Amino acid sequence: MAMVWRMLLLFLAVLHAQATSGAHGDGNLTLLCHSDEAATLLQLKKSILFSKAITSLPSWQDGSNCCHWEGVGCGGSTGRVTTLNLNGRGLISPGLDPVIFNLTSLRFLDLSMNDFSGKSMISGFSGYSMPTVGFERLTFLAHLNLSKSGFEGEIPIAIGKLENLVSLDLSIDVEDDFLLNSSWISDFQGLVGNLRNLRELYLDGVDMSRSGEGWCDTLVKSTPRLQVLSLGECYLYGPIHQSLLNLSSLTVINLQSNSDIFAGRFPEFFMDFVNLTVLQVYDNNLEGWFPPRIFQSKRLRFLDLSGNTALSGSLLNFSDARSLHSLILYETNFSFSKPSSFSNFFSLQELALDAKYISAEFRSSLNMLPSLSVLWLSGLGFSGELESTFSWIRDLKNLAGLVLFECDLSSTKSSSISNFNSLRRLSIFTCNLTMPILSAVGNLMDLQSLVISGCGLSGPMPSSIGNLTNLRTLDISYCDFLGPIPISIGNLVNLRSLSLSSSRFSGPMPSEMGNITNLRSLHIIDCGFPGPVPSTIGNLVNLRSMHLLYSNFSGPIPCTIGNLSRLQSMQLECKLSGTIPYEIGQLKELTSFVLGGNNFTGEIPNSVGNLTNLQYLDLSRNYLNGEIPASLSNLPLQHLDLSQNQLSGPIKEFTVASLGLEYLDLGVNELTGQIPRSILDLTSLRKLFIEWNNLVGLVQLTSFWRLRNLIDLRLSHNKLSIVDGEGNNNSSTYLSRISTLELACCNITKFPTVLARVSYVRDLDLSCNRLSGDIPDRIWGRWNNSLSYLNLSHNLFTGMQLNSYFLPSSTLEILDLSANRLEGQIPIPYSPLLFVDYSHNNFSSVLPNFTSYLGTTYLSMSNNSINGCMTDSVCSGIMGVFDLSYNNFSGPIPACLIESGGLMVLNLRENNFEGTLPSKITSECTFQTIDLHGNKIEGKLPRALSNCSKLEVLDIGNNLLLDTFPSWLGELPNLYVLILRSNQFYGSVDDVVGNYQTREYFPTLQIIDLAANNFSGNLNSKWFRKLKSMMMRFNSAGDIVSAKNIPGIQAFYQDTVVITYKGSEVTFGRILTTLTAIDLSNNRLEGTIPESVGQLVSLRVLNMSHNAFTGKIPTQLGGVTDLESLDMSCNQLAGEIPQELTNLTSLATLNLSDNRLVGKIPQSGQFLTFDINSFEGNLGLCGPPFSKPCGVSLAPPSPARVEKSSNVDVILFLFVGLGFGVGFAAAILMRWGRIRKWFVKSARALWT
Repeated sequence: MAMVWRMLLLFLAVLHAQATSGAHGDGNLTLLCHSDEAATLLQLKKSILFSKAITSLPSWQDGSNCCHWEGVGCGGSTGRVTTLNLNGRGLISPGLDPVIFNLTSLRFLDLSMNDFSGKSMISGFSGYSMPTVGFERLTFLAHLNLSKSGFEGEIPIAIGKLENLVSLDLSIDVEDDFLLNSSWISDFQGLVGNLRNLRELYLDGVDMSRSGEGWCDTLVKSTPRLQVLSLGECYLYGPIHQSLLNLSSLTVINLQSNSDIFAGRFPEFFMDFVNLTVLQVYDNNLEGWFPPRIFQSKRLRFLDLSGNTALSGSLLNFSDARSLHSLILYETNFSFSKPSSFSNFFSLQELALDAKYISAEFRSSLNMLPSLSVLWLSGLGFSGELESTFSWIRDLKNLAGLVLFECDLSSTKSSSISNFNSLRRLSIFTCNLTMPILSAVGNLMDLQSLVISGCGLSGPMPSSIGNLTNLRTLDISYCDFLGPIPISIGNLVNLRSLSLSSSRFSGPMPSEMGNITNLRSLHIIDCGFPGPVPSTIGNLVNLRSMHLLYSNFSGPIPCTIGNLSRLQSMQLECKLSGTIPYEIGQLKELTSFVLGGNNFTGEIPNSVGNLTNLQYLDLSRNYLNGEIPASLSNLPLQHLDLSQNQLSGPIKEFTVASLGLEYLDLGVNELTGQIPRSILDLTSLRKLFIEWNNLVGLVQLTSFWRLRNLIDLRLSHNKLSIVDGEGNNNSSTYLSRISTLELACCNITKFPTVLARVSYVRDLDLSCNRLSGDIPDRIWGRWNNSLSYLNLSHNLFTGMQLNSYFLPSSTLEILDLSANRLEGQIPIPYSPLLFVDYSHNNFSSVLPNFTSYLGTTYLSMSNNSINGCMTDSVCSGIMGVFDLSYNNFSGPIPACLIESGGLMVLNLRENNFEGTLPSKITSECTFQTIDLHGNKIEGKLPRALSNCSKLEVLDIGNNLLLDTFPSWLGELPNLYVLILRSNQFYGSVDDVVGNYQTREYFPTLQIIDLAANNFSGNLNSKWFRKLKSMMMRFNSAGDIVSAKNIPGIQAFYQDTVVITYKGSEVTFGRILTTLTAIDLSNNRLEGTIPESVGQLVSLRVLNMSHNAFTGKIPTQLGGVTDLESLDMSCNQLAGEIPQELTNLTSLATLNLSDNRLVGKIPQSGQFLTFDINSFEGNLGLCGPPFSKPCGVSLAPPSPARVEKSSNVDVILFLFVGLGFGVGFAAAILMRWGRIRKWFVKSARALWT
């Protein structure tokens, strides 16, 4: 409600501004503007991006009379520009070009409701502030309006020197939480101290807390003629003084949301402002009794007391209340005791209040309000009398607008709604609404606007919506509609604007949508709508704007899109595919064309070159290929984004038509050749991205000297060699405005000289070069208050030029100094960072309580030489990723690191930590990775780890743990990697499989490494059958698993794993879904290998070597066709090598050595590539690669021989069953004469 009236005040101000502008313009007919001022305006135009603007300022042409240009007015006999009004045109610019201060004759300047923040042009940028100098040159200025224009930072004190100012508006959109209080005033006296002619002051949303308590006295002394005071949500503090009454001309007072100045009580002296017409004290924690005398004001038209829940009052019968037009009382404690309370509010047009105060007497009073046209009700339905309230609403004959907020309409009869015949506008926000009620809305035949948002609807949208044939606006958001949108929507033939967002429509868009031929705006955002865009979309020939975003549309764009000849803005970001239709070229009025984030393939059609009005083109994040059409350079583009495709070939030369280009992104493609020289002629260019291509050549940074507006340059990851270069005299200021410079992997050997002259750098990436020596101290000094992202990793730096072990930067968020040669103690940032990476250096120490200074989300100090122990103080910094791997830390692991529940990744791999692991791990555990490999940890694995339901990687290999197999980890739903190798685990691997008959058991496990432990016993075939994730086939490329996105930054932590692969230990830096491995080697497992291992069809690595397995190799292994490495060496396997193993076409490594295999080695498939090492130690094998040929099959052994062999088997089985080694048993038998001879014969028979 308050927003509506703030907009009303703004609207009145705009009308005043336009009237003033018109007055200036009347005298322009015979005036000719000065050439220098025309050049100034044209330079200003170059600094503006018009892609989302409602005008491109077409009249602003060189050689024409600037006094006739849009928004420009000249006055006086000199023909100087006195008026510049570009209010509300949707202009975008990275800051205000100081050239504007050359218009020193300006009397009226309005740049409000545009975007000068630069945020839409610079990703992650915090926003530009107003120029600190320059305003003082505009000495004639009487009206200055920079409201809602995106500026951030401190309000320049230079504005306070404009002594002729009559109106000053620097307010911020208070409804935008991201902008609120992003600007501030440090010296309020300095700002308004000289503005004695000021009549209107608007500073809403500007933080004035730095100005102290004297703001009230400052206003009284400095602005005696003030009529409008609007300081809503300014963080004012200190009492409001009665001296404010000295501003006797005040007509508007807006002090909403400044609770500190009121001390809970409404100041009664406000009633003595005899000229007061508007009073807003919304949301100020006012309490007590509101003085009724305020309603006796003969001029008060607008009163907003809402949001003060403890403020009481009563509406009495006032004969002088007839001037009031709007009364906002919702969320207050007002009472309406007398039936005649409203009897004299004859002029009241808008009323907002809580429904809980509506009684029969109250309703009868409101019936006396003939002018009431808009009614806001909050909380309706919670206090009963719902039907009587609706009956009363129906009797308000002149009521045209009804707004219901946080109401419970679940018990409302549908007939109660359907009789609101006079309504033209109905808005329902965050109400408990039922489908029958919504269906009844379809009976309001005269309704022209319907807005429904945040209502708990579940079910299909009622078809009765199609009855509203007079509807002009339909806006439905944040509802839970199910099923398709009704085809009756095609009946809304008068609809001009259709907006559907954040709903769950499950059916496709109906073709009947094409019947709404008067539609001007179609916006569908974050809805379902699976299926294609209907071809009937081409019937919407009056459409100006079509945005289909983040929904499930699929398939191609229909060719009928070419019929939308009036379309000006098209944005389709869904799951569309196919080629971009050639018919796009028929949309001659298109100014903005966005197809980013789809699945389009093929080439960019040449017909795009026909879009002669196109200013904004974004085809990024698709699969487009081929060369970039040369015709694009003939368009008047200001924004061109073709990034993240598969475009190839050279970058074409740009023509004169491209001189207005401000944003060019060709990054992440396959472009070749050199950077065209014509890019250096694009003098309007602000952002240039051509990183991650295959561009070649030598680039001199001085060659960019003409691009004086360039603020963001990214050339990383090509095949370029970048040097400072030498230029002419003009090159001394090249790249002077640069704030983002990314030159990674560009063969740079010297720190760029240009950076010595740049005063503001926000993002700097010089990683992967050959820079050496010390990191320049200007990074920590000059850019202390600007630098946010710094990446100098993968260089040869040895020092940092610091005076202490603290980094002085106060704005740094991401710091990457990894992979250098830095030494000594690790420096700690003064302020908390999000990302810190000091890994792969030569640091030797760190402050004992270093994390208490950090508070980082990501901290890596891995691969250094840091010594010492960690205390509990290390847990004071809240971190998501904590990586100290490959250092020399010792002592116990602080229990709080594992028990606190705040970490996502803990990597202490390859240190000297010792002791046992803490056991008090709660269900609040947030671990996704725990890597403690290569330490001296002992004891048991804590059972409480089963509380870590998000755990994906657990690596505790190469420690001293003594425990049984942790089958209880099988309940973890996300565990991908389990590494227990090189410990002292013992017992059976699968002794508790039976407990998981009806539950999932390691459902996502891809890698399990149990090697080098003391596991024993047989493998149960059910154990393999439980490994469901290894039974699913994946695409050949595979997807990355367990890559942790780091909250708040565009980075992630990637787990690594070391496994025995193809006979060697291999480190995998990315864990893909295709990487599946089982390593059971070097244990005491026995029995036959279960045939169920053949069901693990996605298995890549299987190592069962160095055990005591017997029996045959399962033929089912031949079905594991993805297998690349198979090692069954050093067991007691017998029989022939299964011919089925030749089906393993991916098998690169095979080791069957040292078993008891017999027969011919298979001679096809991958077996033809294996040498003798794969089979040696099997005396019964023959054929290549052995020189031993395979002869005629031997005769079957005699019965006696068979009996002796069986006796040997029985004796050996008994020995093993008793737990004795065969060698020990043989030593005993050797002492028995005849038994000894029998044993030797039997053993010889066995081994041959």
